[in-house]
Amino acid sequence: MKPFNVLRQRTFLLSLNWRTMLVIATALLVTCLAAVVATIQFQQRPAQAATALDSAWYNAAPYVMPLANHPPSLTTVMSATGVRVFTLAFIVADNGCTPAWEADSGLIDVSADTQVGPIINAVRAAGGDVVVSFGGYNGTKLGQVCGTAQATAAAEQAVINKYSLRAIDLDLEEPEYENASAINNELGAAQILQASNPGLMITITLPGTTAGTGYFGQQLLNTARSLGYTPSSYSIMPFDGGFNGASSQISALQSFHTILMNTFGWDSTTAYAHEGISSMNGRTDSGEYFYQSDFQTVLSFAKSNHLARFTFWSVNRDRQCTPPDNNGNLSATCSSVPQNDWDFTRIITQFAQAVAGTPTATSPVTPTPTVTATTSLPTPTPTPTASSSCTGVAPWSATTAYSGGSKVTYNGYLWQAKWWTYNDVPGGPAGVWIQLGPC
Repeated sequence: MKPFNVLRQRTFLLSLNWRTMLVIATALLVTCLAAVVATIQFQQRPAQAATALDSAWYNAAPYVMPLANHPPSLTTVMSATGVRVFTLAFIVADNGCTPAWEADSGLIDVSADTQVGPIINAVRAAGGDVVVSFGGYNGTKLGQVCGTAQATAAAEQAVINKYSLRAIDLDLEEPEYENASAINNELGAAQILQASNPGLMITITLPGTTAGTGYFGQQLLNTARSLGYTPSSYSIMPFDGGFNGASSQISALQSFHTILMNTFGWDSTTAYAHEGISSMNGRTDSGEYFYQSDFQTVLSFAKSNHLARFTFWSVNRDRQCTPPDNNGNLSATCSSVPQNDWDFTRIITQFAQAVAGTPTATSPVTPTPTVTATTSLPTPTPTPTASSSCTGVAPWSATTAYSGGSKVTYNGYLWQAKWWTYNDVPGGPAGVWIQLGPC
Protein backbone atom coordinates (compact mmCIF):
# COMPACT_ATOMS: atom_id res chain seq x y z
CA MET A 1 0.00 0.00 0.00
CA LYS A 2 2.80 2.46 0.78
CA PRO A 3 4.31 2.45 -2.79
CA PHE A 4 0.85 3.08 -4.21
CA ASN A 5 0.23 6.02 -1.89
CA VAL A 6 3.55 7.60 -2.76
CA LEU A 7 2.91 7.19 -6.49
CA ARG A 8 -0.56 8.70 -6.15
CA GLN A 9 0.85 11.70 -4.30
CA ARG A 10 3.49 12.28 -6.96
CA THR A 11 0.89 12.05 -9.73
CA PHE A 12 -1.30 14.58 -7.88
CA LEU A 13 1.55 17.05 -7.47
CA LEU A 14 2.54 16.80 -11.14
CA SER A 15 -1.05 17.58 -12.12
CA LEU A 16 -1.05 20.92 -10.28
CA ASN A 17 -0.53 24.02 -12.41
CA TRP A 18 2.05 26.66 -11.52
CA ARG A 19 -0.53 29.04 -10.03
CA THR A 20 -1.70 26.43 -7.53
CA MET A 21 1.88 25.62 -6.59
CA LEU A 22 2.55 29.33 -5.99
CA VAL A 23 -0.47 29.58 -3.67
CA ILE A 24 0.71 26.55 -1.68
CA ALA A 25 4.26 27.90 -1.40
CA THR A 26 2.99 31.30 -0.25
CA ALA A 27 0.77 29.70 2.39
CA LEU A 28 3.69 27.67 3.71
CA LEU A 29 5.88 30.79 3.88
CA VAL A 30 3.21 32.76 5.79
CA THR A 31 2.78 29.88 8.23
CA CYS A 32 6.52 29.73 8.88
CA LEU A 33 6.78 33.49 9.39
CA ALA A 34 3.85 33.44 11.80
CA ALA A 35 5.54 30.71 13.80
CA VAL A 36 8.77 32.73 13.98
CA VAL A 37 6.92 35.87 15.11
CA ALA A 38 5.00 33.92 17.74
CA THR A 39 8.25 32.44 19.04
CA ILE A 40 9.87 35.87 19.28
CA GLN A 41 6.86 37.33 21.08
CA PHE A 42 6.82 34.42 23.51
CA GLN A 43 10.51 34.87 24.25
CA GLN A 44 10.05 38.60 24.86
CA ARG A 45 7.09 38.19 27.23
CA PRO A 46 8.40 37.94 30.79
CA ALA A 47 7.94 34.58 32.41
CA GLN A 48 6.02 34.61 35.65
CA ALA A 49 8.13 34.64 38.78
CA ALA A 50 9.38 31.17 39.65
CA THR A 51 9.70 32.22 43.30
CA ALA A 52 6.77 33.31 45.44
CA LEU A 53 8.07 35.92 47.83
CA ASP A 54 6.72 37.16 51.12
CA SER A 55 4.93 40.50 50.84
CA ALA A 56 7.76 42.13 52.80
CA TRP A 57 10.04 41.84 49.77
CA TYR A 58 7.59 43.80 47.62
CA ASN A 59 7.37 46.38 50.41
CA ALA A 60 11.16 46.75 50.39
CA ALA A 61 11.57 47.05 46.63
CA PRO A 62 13.83 50.02 45.83
CA TYR A 63 13.00 52.15 42.82
CA VAL A 64 15.10 51.86 39.69
CA MET A 65 14.72 53.30 36.21
CA PRO A 66 15.44 50.36 33.90
CA LEU A 67 15.70 52.51 30.75
CA ALA A 68 17.24 55.74 32.08
CA ASN A 69 19.90 57.19 34.35
CA HIS A 70 22.63 54.64 33.63
CA PRO A 71 20.68 51.62 34.95
CA PRO A 72 22.79 48.99 36.71
CA SER A 73 22.55 45.25 36.19
CA LEU A 74 19.76 44.28 38.56
CA THR A 75 21.04 40.74 38.98
CA THR A 76 24.41 42.18 40.01
CA VAL A 77 22.67 44.29 42.66
CA MET A 78 20.74 41.21 43.82
CA SER A 79 23.94 39.22 44.25
CA ALA A 80 25.69 42.04 46.10
CA THR A 81 22.87 42.99 48.49
CA GLY A 82 20.37 40.15 48.84
CA VAL A 83 17.53 42.35 47.58
CA ARG A 84 14.81 40.31 45.87
CA VAL A 85 12.38 42.78 44.32
CA PHE A 86 12.76 46.08 42.45
CA THR A 87 10.21 48.79 41.72
CA LEU A 88 10.59 49.67 38.03
CA ALA A 89 9.88 53.34 37.28
CA PHE A 90 7.94 54.92 35.65
CA ILE A 91 4.91 54.29 33.47
CA VAL A 92 3.35 57.54 32.18
CA ALA A 93 0.92 58.47 29.39
CA ASP A 94 1.86 58.81 25.72
CA ASN A 95 -0.42 59.91 22.87
CA GLY A 96 -3.45 60.02 25.12
CA CYS A 97 -4.32 57.06 27.31
CA THR A 98 -1.39 54.88 26.23
CA PRO A 99 0.99 53.52 28.90
CA ALA A 100 4.65 54.17 28.15
CA TRP A 101 8.03 53.81 29.87
CA GLU A 102 10.16 56.82 30.63
CA ALA A 103 13.55 56.28 29.00
CA ASP A 104 16.68 58.24 28.12
CA SER A 105 15.58 58.04 24.50
CA GLY A 106 12.08 59.36 25.23
CA LEU A 107 8.82 57.52 25.85
CA ILE A 108 8.53 53.87 24.83
CA ASP A 109 5.00 52.49 24.57
CA VAL A 110 4.55 49.39 26.69
CA SER A 111 2.85 47.58 23.81
CA ALA A 112 6.00 47.97 21.70
CA ASP A 113 8.55 47.46 24.48
CA THR A 114 11.21 44.81 23.94
CA GLN A 115 13.74 46.00 26.55
CA VAL A 116 12.06 45.75 29.95
CA GLY A 117 10.78 42.20 29.44
CA PRO A 118 14.27 40.65 29.32
CA ILE A 119 15.27 42.66 32.41
CA ILE A 120 12.29 41.25 34.30
CA ASN A 121 13.06 37.74 33.06
CA ALA A 122 16.62 38.00 34.39
CA VAL A 123 15.42 39.16 37.82
CA ARG A 124 12.86 36.36 38.02
CA ALA A 125 15.37 33.78 36.87
CA ALA A 126 17.57 34.87 39.79
CA GLY A 127 14.73 34.24 42.25
CA GLY A 128 13.33 37.76 42.39
CA ASP A 129 10.44 39.77 41.03
CA VAL A 130 9.42 43.33 40.17
CA VAL A 131 6.83 45.95 41.01
CA VAL A 132 5.92 48.43 38.25
CA SER A 133 5.31 52.02 39.30
CA PHE A 134 2.89 54.33 37.50
CA GLY A 135 3.38 58.08 37.75
CA GLY A 136 6.42 59.82 39.18
CA TYR A 137 7.38 63.46 39.03
CA ASN A 138 7.78 63.98 35.28
CA GLY A 139 5.46 63.58 32.32
CA THR A 140 1.70 63.30 31.86
CA LYS A 141 0.03 60.62 33.95
CA LEU A 142 -2.65 58.15 32.90
CA GLY A 143 -5.11 59.47 35.47
CA GLN A 144 -4.89 62.91 33.89
CA VAL A 145 -5.75 61.88 30.33
CA CYS A 146 -7.65 58.58 30.40
CA GLY A 147 -10.84 60.38 31.41
CA THR A 148 -12.43 57.76 33.66
CA ALA A 149 -11.41 55.26 36.29
CA GLN A 150 -12.44 52.46 33.92
CA ALA A 151 -10.22 53.73 31.09
CA THR A 152 -7.33 54.28 33.50
CA ALA A 153 -7.74 50.75 34.83
CA ALA A 154 -7.78 49.32 31.30
CA ALA A 155 -4.49 51.05 30.46
CA GLU A 156 -2.87 49.84 33.66
CA GLN A 157 -4.29 46.34 33.17
CA ALA A 158 -2.45 46.13 29.85
CA VAL A 159 0.82 46.63 31.74
CA ILE A 160 -0.11 44.03 34.35
CA ASN A 161 -0.89 41.54 31.60
CA LYS A 162 2.23 42.24 29.54
CA TYR A 163 4.63 41.70 32.44
CA SER A 164 2.59 39.16 34.49
CA LEU A 165 2.70 41.43 37.53
CA ARG A 166 1.70 40.53 41.05
CA ALA A 167 2.31 44.07 42.44
CA ILE A 168 2.06 47.67 41.23
CA ASP A 169 2.75 51.08 42.75
CA LEU A 170 0.90 54.33 42.11
CA ASP A 171 3.40 57.15 42.62
CA LEU A 172 1.01 60.10 42.70
CA GLU A 173 2.95 63.35 42.28
CA GLU A 174 2.54 66.73 40.61
CA PRO A 175 0.61 67.75 38.61
CA GLU A 176 -1.67 64.71 38.88
CA TYR A 177 -1.48 64.86 42.68
CA GLU A 178 -3.17 68.28 42.69
CA ASN A 179 -5.90 67.26 40.22
CA ALA A 180 -8.93 65.89 42.07
CA SER A 181 -10.38 64.29 38.93
CA ALA A 182 -7.09 62.56 38.12
CA ILE A 183 -6.75 61.24 41.67
CA ASN A 184 -10.30 59.94 41.53
CA ASN A 185 -9.43 58.14 38.28
CA GLU A 186 -6.27 56.61 39.77
CA LEU A 187 -7.86 55.44 43.01
CA GLY A 188 -10.97 54.24 41.20
CA ALA A 189 -8.74 52.35 38.78
CA ALA A 190 -6.85 50.80 41.68
CA GLN A 191 -10.14 49.60 43.14
CA ILE A 192 -11.13 48.07 39.80
CA LEU A 193 -7.74 46.40 39.38
CA GLN A 194 -7.87 45.00 42.91
CA ALA A 195 -11.24 43.40 42.18
CA SER A 196 -10.18 42.15 38.74
CA ASN A 197 -6.84 40.68 39.85
CA PRO A 198 -7.30 38.76 43.11
CA GLY A 199 -4.10 38.92 45.12
CA LEU A 200 -2.69 41.94 43.28
CA MET A 201 -0.69 44.14 45.67
CA ILE A 202 -1.19 47.90 45.19
CA THR A 203 0.81 50.52 47.06
CA ILE A 204 0.12 54.26 47.02
CA THR A 205 3.08 56.67 47.23
CA LEU A 206 2.52 60.38 47.80
CA PRO A 207 4.55 63.48 48.69
CA GLY A 208 5.34 64.02 52.36
CA THR A 209 5.64 67.17 54.43
CA THR A 210 7.08 67.81 57.87
CA ALA A 211 3.46 67.60 59.06
CA GLY A 212 3.02 64.17 57.44
CA THR A 213 1.20 65.28 54.33
CA GLY A 214 -0.46 68.46 53.12
CA TYR A 215 -3.81 69.55 51.71
CA PHE A 216 -3.63 67.44 48.57
CA GLY A 217 -2.46 64.40 50.50
CA GLN A 218 -5.43 64.68 52.83
CA GLN A 219 -7.68 65.13 49.80
CA LEU A 220 -6.27 61.91 48.34
CA LEU A 221 -6.95 60.00 51.57
CA ASN A 222 -10.48 61.41 51.73
CA THR A 223 -11.13 60.25 48.17
CA ALA A 224 -9.97 56.72 49.02
CA ARG A 225 -12.24 56.73 52.06
CA SER A 226 -15.25 57.88 50.02
CA LEU A 227 -14.60 55.14 47.46
CA GLY A 228 -14.29 52.53 50.18
CA TYR A 229 -10.87 51.61 48.85
CA THR A 230 -7.96 50.41 50.99
CA PRO A 231 -4.59 49.75 49.29
CA SER A 232 -1.84 47.65 50.76
CA SER A 233 -0.17 50.81 52.09
CA TYR A 234 0.20 54.56 51.85
CA SER A 235 3.83 55.69 51.73
CA ILE A 236 4.97 59.28 52.12
CA MET A 237 8.15 60.69 50.58
CA PRO A 238 9.66 62.79 53.40
CA PHE A 239 12.26 64.72 51.42
CA ASP A 240 12.42 67.85 49.25
CA GLY A 241 10.46 69.76 51.85
CA GLY A 242 12.66 71.17 54.61
CA PHE A 243 13.74 67.87 56.15
CA ASN A 244 16.93 67.47 58.16
CA GLY A 245 18.04 63.89 58.70
CA ALA A 246 16.28 60.85 60.10
CA SER A 247 14.69 62.59 63.08
CA SER A 248 12.67 64.88 60.82
CA GLN A 249 11.54 61.95 58.69
CA ILE A 250 10.44 59.97 61.74
CA SER A 251 8.53 63.00 63.00
CA ALA A 252 6.73 63.18 59.65
CA LEU A 253 5.91 59.47 59.81
CA GLN A 254 4.46 59.90 63.29
CA SER A 255 2.31 62.78 62.09
CA PHE A 256 1.16 60.81 59.05
CA HIS A 257 0.34 57.92 61.36
CA THR A 258 -2.05 60.19 63.26
CA ILE A 259 -3.58 61.38 59.98
CA LEU A 260 -4.26 57.78 58.93
CA MET A 261 -5.92 56.99 62.25
CA ASN A 262 -8.10 60.08 62.10
CA THR A 263 -9.05 59.66 58.44
CA PHE A 264 -9.93 55.97 58.46
CA GLY A 265 -10.77 55.36 62.10
CA TRP A 266 -7.91 52.90 62.45
CA ASP A 267 -6.22 52.00 65.70
CA SER A 268 -2.47 52.58 66.01
CA THR A 269 -1.45 49.06 64.97
CA THR A 270 -3.64 49.08 61.87
CA ALA A 271 -2.43 52.53 60.85
CA TYR A 272 1.22 51.51 61.09
CA ALA A 273 0.43 48.34 59.14
CA HIS A 274 -0.80 50.55 56.27
CA GLU A 275 1.97 53.15 56.49
CA GLY A 276 5.25 53.31 54.62
CA ILE A 277 8.16 55.53 53.71
CA SER A 278 9.87 56.10 50.38
CA SER A 279 13.09 57.98 51.11
CA MET A 280 15.84 59.41 48.91
CA ASN A 281 19.48 58.52 49.34
CA GLY A 282 22.25 61.10 49.45
CA ARG A 283 21.61 64.61 48.19
CA THR A 284 18.01 65.50 47.37
CA ASP A 285 16.73 67.95 44.78
CA SER A 286 16.37 70.65 47.43
CA GLY A 287 19.82 70.12 48.93
CA GLU A 288 18.91 67.91 51.91
CA TYR A 289 21.29 65.05 52.72
CA PHE A 290 20.37 61.58 53.91
CA TYR A 291 23.26 59.30 54.82
CA GLN A 292 23.51 55.60 55.56
CA SER A 293 23.15 56.40 59.28
CA ASP A 294 19.84 58.16 58.57
CA PHE A 295 18.54 55.12 56.72
CA GLN A 296 19.59 52.87 59.61
CA THR A 297 17.74 55.06 62.11
CA VAL A 298 14.57 55.05 60.01
CA LEU A 299 14.97 51.28 59.57
CA SER A 300 14.93 50.81 63.34
CA PHE A 301 11.77 52.91 63.60
CA ALA A 302 10.10 51.01 60.75
CA LYS A 303 10.89 47.63 62.28
CA SER A 304 9.93 48.54 65.84
CA ASN A 305 6.57 49.98 64.75
CA HIS A 306 5.89 47.31 62.10
CA LEU A 307 5.51 49.72 59.20
CA ALA A 308 4.18 48.19 56.01
CA ARG A 309 6.79 49.54 53.61
CA PHE A 310 10.33 50.96 53.50
CA THR A 311 11.85 51.80 50.13
CA PHE A 312 13.83 54.57 48.45
CA TRP A 313 14.70 56.50 45.32
CA SER A 314 16.83 55.11 43.71
CA VAL A 315 19.14 52.21 42.86
CA ASN A 316 20.43 54.26 39.91
CA ARG A 317 21.82 56.70 42.50
CA ASP A 318 23.11 54.07 44.94
CA ARG A 319 26.71 54.60 43.84
CA GLN A 320 29.51 56.94 44.83
CA CYS A 321 30.17 59.96 42.64
CA THR A 322 33.60 61.19 41.58
CA PRO A 323 34.45 63.11 43.68
CA PRO A 324 32.28 61.54 46.40
CA ASP A 325 30.43 64.79 47.17
CA ASN A 326 29.97 65.51 43.45
CA ASN A 327 31.09 69.07 44.26
CA GLY A 328 27.78 69.57 46.05
CA ASN A 329 25.72 68.87 42.94
CA LEU A 330 22.71 66.61 42.46
CA SER A 331 23.08 63.56 40.22
CA ALA A 332 20.64 61.02 38.80
CA THR A 333 23.33 58.33 38.66
CA CYS A 334 25.15 58.67 42.01
CA SER A 335 24.35 59.84 45.54
CA SER A 336 26.72 62.80 46.16
CA VAL A 337 27.70 61.28 49.54
CA PRO A 338 30.59 58.92 50.42
CA GLN A 339 29.47 55.31 50.05
CA ASN A 340 30.15 51.87 48.67
CA ASP A 341 28.05 50.70 45.76
CA TRP A 342 24.57 49.63 46.89
CA ASP A 343 24.95 50.67 50.56
CA PHE A 344 21.41 52.03 50.73
CA THR A 345 19.92 49.01 48.98
CA ARG A 346 21.54 46.78 51.61
CA ILE A 347 19.80 48.74 54.37
CA ILE A 348 16.42 48.47 52.66
CA THR A 349 16.98 44.74 52.27
CA GLN A 350 17.32 44.42 56.04
CA PHE A 351 13.71 45.58 56.37
CA ALA A 352 12.43 42.69 54.25
CA GLN A 353 14.76 40.18 55.89
CA ALA A 354 13.53 41.18 59.36
CA VAL A 355 9.95 40.30 58.40
CA ALA A 356 10.21 37.68 55.67
CA GLY A 357 13.42 35.76 56.17
CA THR A 358 14.27 33.39 53.32
CA PRO A 359 11.66 33.08 50.52
CA THR A 360 10.32 29.73 49.40
CA ALA A 361 9.85 28.53 45.83
CA THR A 362 6.18 28.23 44.81
CA SER A 363 3.92 29.20 41.94
CA PRO A 364 2.99 32.85 41.28
CA VAL A 365 -0.40 34.51 41.15
CA THR A 366 -1.76 34.82 37.61
CA PRO A 367 -3.45 38.19 36.95
CA THR A 368 -6.91 38.16 35.38
CA PRO A 369 -6.70 39.80 31.93
CA THR A 370 -10.08 41.57 32.06
CA VAL A 371 -11.30 44.65 33.88
CA THR A 372 -14.60 44.46 35.73
CA ALA A 373 -16.84 47.00 37.41
CA THR A 374 -15.70 48.77 40.55
CA THR A 375 -16.56 47.01 43.79
CA SER A 376 -15.97 47.99 47.40
CA LEU A 377 -13.30 46.10 49.28
CA PRO A 378 -13.63 44.83 52.86
CA THR A 379 -12.64 47.13 55.68
CA PRO A 380 -9.07 46.54 56.85
CA THR A 381 -9.83 45.62 60.46
CA PRO A 382 -12.64 43.04 60.68
CA THR A 383 -14.45 42.44 63.93
CA PRO A 384 -14.40 38.84 65.21
CA THR A 385 -17.78 37.19 65.63
CA ALA A 386 -18.90 34.80 68.32
CA SER A 387 -19.69 31.98 65.90
CA SER A 388 -17.09 30.71 63.46
CA SER A 389 -18.41 28.30 60.87
CA CYS A 390 -15.65 26.85 58.72
CA THR A 391 -18.05 25.29 56.21
CA GLY A 392 -16.97 26.14 52.69
CA VAL A 393 -13.88 28.07 53.84
CA ALA A 394 -10.68 26.99 52.11
CA PRO A 395 -7.58 26.19 54.14
CA TRP A 396 -4.79 28.76 54.25
CA SER A 397 -2.27 28.45 51.40
CA ALA A 398 1.24 29.90 51.23
CA THR A 399 0.76 30.40 47.48
CA THR A 400 -2.42 32.49 47.67
CA ALA A 401 -2.59 36.25 48.21
CA TYR A 402 -5.43 37.38 50.47
CA SER A 403 -7.18 40.76 50.63
CA GLY A 404 -8.42 42.29 53.88
CA GLY A 405 -11.49 40.41 55.14
CA SER A 406 -10.57 37.08 53.51
CA LYS A 407 -11.23 34.00 55.65
CA VAL A 408 -9.22 30.77 55.84
CA THR A 409 -8.98 27.73 58.05
CA TYR A 410 -5.70 26.79 59.70
CA ASN A 411 -4.86 24.26 62.43
CA GLY A 412 -8.53 23.76 63.24
CA TYR A 413 -9.40 27.45 63.55
CA LEU A 414 -11.12 30.07 61.41
CA TRP A 415 -8.98 33.12 60.61
CA GLN A 416 -9.69 36.47 58.93
CA ALA A 417 -7.12 38.73 57.24
CA LYS A 418 -6.80 42.28 58.58
CA TRP A 419 -5.34 43.54 55.30
CA TRP A 420 -3.57 42.34 52.15
CA THR A 421 -1.22 39.49 52.92
CA TYR A 422 0.85 36.90 51.13
CA ASN A 423 2.70 33.93 52.62
CA ASP A 424 2.08 35.15 56.20
CA VAL A 425 1.08 32.20 58.40
CA PRO A 426 -2.05 32.64 60.56
CA GLY A 427 -0.89 33.13 64.12
CA GLY A 428 2.60 34.01 62.89
CA PRO A 429 4.80 36.98 63.83
CA ALA A 430 3.39 39.25 61.09
CA GLY A 431 0.13 39.56 63.06
CA VAL A 432 -1.92 39.77 59.88
CA TRP A 433 -4.64 37.27 60.85
CA ILE A 434 -7.41 37.46 63.46
CA GLN A 435 -8.48 34.14 65.00
CA LEU A 436 -12.29 33.98 64.91
CA GLY A 437 -12.63 30.73 66.83
CA PRO A 438 -12.45 26.95 66.42
CA CYS A 439 -14.02 25.18 63.48
